[in-house]
Amino acid sequence: MLLKSLVIPKKSLTIVKESSTLQEAIEILETSGFRCVPVLDETETIFRGNIYKMHIYRHKANGGDMSLPVTHLIKNSTKFISIDSSFFNVFFTIKELPYIAVLDKQEKFYGILTHSSLLNMLEQSWSVDTGAYVLTVLSGGEKGSLVNLTKIISKFSPIASLMTLDVRDEESVKRILVTLPANVTRDLMEQIVVALNKKDFSVVGIEDLKKLN
Repeated sequence: MLLKSLVIPKKSLTIVKESSTLQEAIEILETSGFRCVPVLDETETIFRGNIYKMHIYRHKANGGDMSLPVTHLIKNSTKFISIDSSFFNVFFTIKELPYIAVLDKQEKFYGILTHSSLLNMLEQSWSVDTGAYVLTVLSGGEKGSLVNLTKIISKFSPIASLMTLDVRDEESVKRILVTLPANVTRDLMEQIVVALNKKDFSVVGIEDLKKLN
């Protein structure tokens, strides 16, 4: 996965050095408006973790010493990915984090990948801006069913994008999201739905992307 186009580089970020105090860190956070920022070493090359505004204020409210080093409340020190990480590694590492730190091939801090950047990439792969309709199709998951589905649709129209869900082994029913390109009319879409239903594919949802844009 090529992450460079999605990553916010270090030079564009607000960071806190590991030698900073909690008081200095909260001032940086307040000035920047961010709820958390990366903590780097003194050379600004090694990722140490993240510091959260919430944790500092909780510490202060409990009478904590604000002259302590920022490392006292550091979090997510092992939460990072490589610049050449796979999509699945990225997706499952970022999870509940507002962003994930990205390291270069020399394991030096390169920048961050935010949740919003990842969602924008998924939106583009789903062809939301360029598609006409998204069909949610149920399939029993039999061997060759995906090939059959694409053959049916291709008789009427190209496919802008395709995504499968519920792919765990224990799932007997698979959901397939098919995005039809922008030039597909409602009449043509309805013909595709009829053709799919005739071949035992159940179309359970139709999203008109033109209404979303």
